[in-house]
Amino acid sequence: MRLDDERESDNIEDRRGMSTGGGGRGLVGGGIGTIVLALVAMYFGVDPSIVLNQAGNLGGTSATADSPAQVRTSPQEEQTKQMLSKILANTEDTWGKLFSESGKQYENPKLVLFSGQVQSACGSASAAMGPFYCPGDHKLYLDMSFFHDLSTRFGAPGDFAQAYVVAHEVGHHVQNLLGIADKVHSAQQSASEADKNQLQVRMELQADCYAGIWAYRADQERHILEMGDVEEALAAASGVGDDRLQQQSQGVVVPESFTHGSSEQRMTWFQRGAKSGDPRQCDTFKSGALSL
Repeated sequence: MRLDDERESDNIEDRRGMSTGGGGRGLVGGGIGTIVLALVAMYFGVDPSIVLNQAGNLGGTSATADSPAQVRTSPQEEQTKQMLSKILANTEDTWGKLFSESGKQYENPKLVLFSGQVQSACGSASAAMGPFYCPGDHKLYLDMSFFHDLSTRFGAPGDFAQAYVVAHEVGHHVQNLLGIADKVHSAQQSASEADKNQLQVRMELQADCYAGIWAYRADQERHILEMGDVEEALAAASGVGDDRLQQQSQGVVVPESFTHGSSEQRMTWFQRGAKSGDPRQCDTFKSGALSL
């Protein structure tokens, strides 16, 4: 990925080494309510009970945001931070232009880097649940140690695999700004468990498609892609498919319990965005079959 000449975003909050306070209102992943705590944990192959217990325990801690712990960061971590800042800036430029083309104004999200635990407007969370987006404060939350798991556990190394993670969470921000997240949340309130899961899958696949839109537009306008980059993103999308994670964690695949989509679906919708560059092609809610 060619980012040498790209600008860095001003919308980075580095909270690494800071303690977290309690009093949150329930963590939201992808803008879909408290239950997503457990769902997102399953997404990354984590026992949901671990994350739920940690979220509850964090509520009793005191806020010490002004007292950062002594955390040493390596030159590699600082390089990763710089890269993430450039990726975020790239998404800002891409979505800012796309919103402007449709007569809307894009609001830049903030990317919060944390280590171990973090407090958001959606509640407290631990690194165990992986990256998430909080619609309450319009911020993306990421513990960079996740990238190690992405490479070693999920078989998706490379800088563009990391860019895919950020672009996917930005996709949830886009859904929030467009009112899609609120509509889905409302629909889920009266839906059966199976229908709730299906709506959640469509939300996640749309965020994957939006990540592909960013890749297409950024490369068309700024030529950031190198050979193998798209394959890295596809490996990341495949690595966190529900079928693959369920097979790894429990030895059996239960499609009706999917909340993010299969590996094939995730790759398909990322590619749909990456090949078209047209957000209108990302309407997973009007698509009968999610595997195209």
